[in-house]
Amino acid sequence: MADGPVAARPVGDPLSADAEAAVCVDFGSTFTKASLVDLAGGRIAAAASHPTTIDTDVLDGFDACLSTLVAQDPRAATAPVLACSSAGGGLRIAVVGNEELVTAEAGKRVALSSGGKVVGVFSASRGDDLREVAGVTPDVVLLTGGTDGGNADALLGCARELVSCGWRGPVVVAGNAEAQPEVAAILTAAGTPYVLADNVVPRIGVLTPDSARAAIREMFLVHVIGGKHLSARADFTAMVRGATPDVVLTGVELLARGLGAQHPGVGDVVVVDVGGATTDVHSVVEVDPEDSGLGREVVATTPVTRTVEGDLGMRWSAVTTVEQAGLEEYADAAARRHDDPGYLPDGDHEADIDEAIARAAIGLALRRHAGRSRVVLSPEGRVVERTGKDLREVDLLVGSGGVLRAGRPGVAARVFAGSTGADIEGGWQLPRDPRVAVDADYVLAAAGLLAASHPWAAHRLASTLHPPSRG
Repeated sequence: MADGPVAARPVGDPLSADAEAAVCVDFGSTFTKASLVDLAGGRIAAAASHPTTIDTDVLDGFDACLSTLVAQDPRAATAPVLACSSAGGGLRIAVVGNEELVTAEAGKRVALSSGGKVVGVFSASRGDDLREVAGVTPDVVLLTGGTDGGNADALLGCARELVSCGWRGPVVVAGNAEAQPEVAAILTAAGTPYVLADNVVPRIGVLTPDSARAAIREMFLVHVIGGKHLSARADFTAMVRGATPDVVLTGVELLARGLGAQHPGVGDVVVVDVGGATTDVHSVVEVDPEDSGLGREVVATTPVTRTVEGDLGMRWSAVTTVEQAGLEEYADAAARRHDDPGYLPDGDHEADIDEAIARAAIGLALRRHAGRSRVVLSPEGRVVERTGKDLREVDLLVGSGGVLRAGRPGVAARVFAGSTGADIEGGWQLPRDPRVAVDADYVLAAAGLLAASHPWAAHRLASTLHPPSRG
């Protein structure tokens, strides 16, 4: 990754090798969650939460959490702080690409894996008007287009049009490598901040997201966190290490892959986070080429994937969830939850409704993430054609979100019913026989924050989600 004219952010890692504990914080859209992690034991030593104080200063809620942590363990008073954030709407990304089914689609997948909410996908070949980019109010534009060594006109044309339309926000350039120096010159002349990253589609059928994902994280830290004016205090920008979904995905990768033979991972993992507005699915699944079937996708599926379903959720998106699932009997209940996002079930009947909405959101989100298989005729005869991510052999399925963390006994089994098993109808590539866990202590966010500086502690923390072997 090469840097454009973006001021470097002196993040630095405040954790020394002999640090005893660290405070890990997730500034969420609704709640701020904080944990004191004992680094020697790789365990949660204290935990607290407080409504996110978005209307005043987000650190007001953190201060309340910190007071609670100190009361539980005095080490929290002086422990270094690492944080992630989705407060203030999180990270909003618009994708600008050439071909709708190639570079624009690849850019969308990369943006999602970077912890962003994709608020618009614009395709040059489709004739989209880039003047509409500003209308979706992105924090960052991901600019893609062309394979390496291919036609440079598409990427250059999109860069010129972005500039002519008046876009002056941050841009991550992840298209044709040969065209990038000229794109950089165009953006520099316009005074547009940018970072150059490796091409997300260096050749057809290949998706390389890591460099662009790192560049988007850099833009989030440099421009978005400070630009949202969530806090007047400088220590907020100093403690934030990334967007919450990006940090969580790092924790999922660590859980799945481990640190090597001495500290192994658990294998293929899927995490489903059911929120009030969205249902997010993170997966780390190694592809088996011998069982991949006949693929029809121009953009390859990556082992590390994240999808965000903005129409599926427990409160703000409850109405669209029951509509998508055909649950007309819950329409009034969903409308009440939409109108009162802070509503908590006051009895078994209302808890049953919450679980029904969660089951619908999970089922729909997993199917959209996973894709399906079907038998088709080809010149070689009857073959299996697969689309999307194959989750059938997933070893561990982790649930997250308030409905699971605060639910009644057995809630995980009930809300995942219909989304696992060997007899799923429709050819959906869903987990057949996973072990199921609930991230009740927000350990995945903490593990993601600690992965770079204290990998052993982070791995030990993430591994608490691994249920004992059956039998």
